[in-house]
Amino acid sequence: MLVEHSGGPARPEGRSRFLDRNTPPHIFTLVVLSGIGALSLNIFLPSLPGMASYFAADYAVVQLAVSAYLGATAVLQLVIGPLSDRYGRRNIMIGCLLVFILATLICLLAPTIEIFLAGRMLQSVVSAGFVLTRAAVRDMVADDEAASMIGYVTMGMALVPMVSPALGGFLDQIFGWQSSFVVMLIYGVVAVLLTFADMGETNTQRSSSFLEQFNAYPELATSRRFWGYTLSAALASGAFFAFLGGGPYVGTVILGMSPSELGFYFFFIAIGYMLGNFASGRYAKSVGINRMMLLGQVWAVGGVVLSLGLFLAGFHHPLSFFGPIFFIGVGNGLTLPSANAGIVSVRPQLAGSASGFGGATLIGGGAAVSVLAGVLLGPDTGPYPVLLLMLVTSVAGIFASAYVIHVANLVRIEGEQV
Repeated sequence: MLVEHSGGPARPEGRSRFLDRNTPPHIFTLVVLSGIGALSLNIFLPSLPGMASYFAADYAVVQLAVSAYLGATAVLQLVIGPLSDRYGRRNIMIGCLLVFILATLICLLAPTIEIFLAGRMLQSVVSAGFVLTRAAVRDMVADDEAASMIGYVTMGMALVPMVSPALGGFLDQIFGWQSSFVVMLIYGVVAVLLTFADMGETNTQRSSSFLEQFNAYPELATSRRFWGYTLSAALASGAFFAFLGGGPYVGTVILGMSPSELGFYFFFIAIGYMLGNFASGRYAKSVGINRMMLLGQVWAVGGVVLSLGLFLAGFHHPLSFFGPIFFIGVGNGLTLPSANAGIVSVRPQLAGSASGFGGATLIGGGAAVSVLAGVLLGPDTGPYPVLLLMLVTSVAGIFASAYVIHVANLVRIEGEQV
């Protein structure tokens, strides 16, 4: 049965029942599907320097496993969103997970860096988890409720990047870098079985053609609110992606940390992200998504400024870099659920396309920042290039969030559709 909600299409009625594919997906399933992308991105980060030695490749080439993966993810999200609007969230999710399992096997068995990177590009289909869980949430609930639910989903998902780098570093020291891809393979198999058993279809009003959804992109591209939310999310994530691109190098080369130590210190940003997501889930509905985004950007700027201050004062210790990164995590946890809810709520009937378009912009920008962080760092640079990149993106995020608030005031005062 369908129910009409003001401001959006009909939504599936009925409470989720776990392992009942005739009802909307349980929140546990949404957490698992959101987490697989985070696992694929994070678990092998402590192994990057060791993988460079294994494949006899430069660190900048091996780092493409992060930056080029993000670029491929950005492109795929442009397709995955419209595909799910046309063929359903469930069908596309299952198909992407099967491809991810195949791609993980390629990475695991790769004899050369070229074949490994090809497998990594194919692994990027797992971005479906990021796109389709947001779209499914928007199918199920309305704007502020979506921000709250996304907050709780990503709070649970944050356990994955919190644990996975430490797990990856530990496994690397005992079994080698391939062990991280064994974990990805197991996770992928579990995820596809869970999706098949639990994820009921939430897209109850499918588009008549795939091309129709691509024709919707100009409508989104002319929406000032859509761009405001998208830029807020992209700039908030920019600080995180700069950290992903440069953090392993700063930790191992500049600060002399082992893979297991590096994995442990990744806990700081993950714990911060989890706490920020909890606050989003608890307060987004009462505070409002726009003010929540702005608050998150301010927290992020504070964290970067603290880290810069510690290094400039002569405190060259892992805690000087990874400790203040906690506040970046909190800021992302506050900003991203609200920004993502805004992205898919500007045109509710285009939730999948909006999720894909917005996600492509977010991840594409993140890939560029990640590459830039890797290029600018060197043995004599210290951590300053990556910290300055994080500061620039976080400050720009404050302006993007302020712009969203300005446009929202126009809507309220003038009744203008923006």
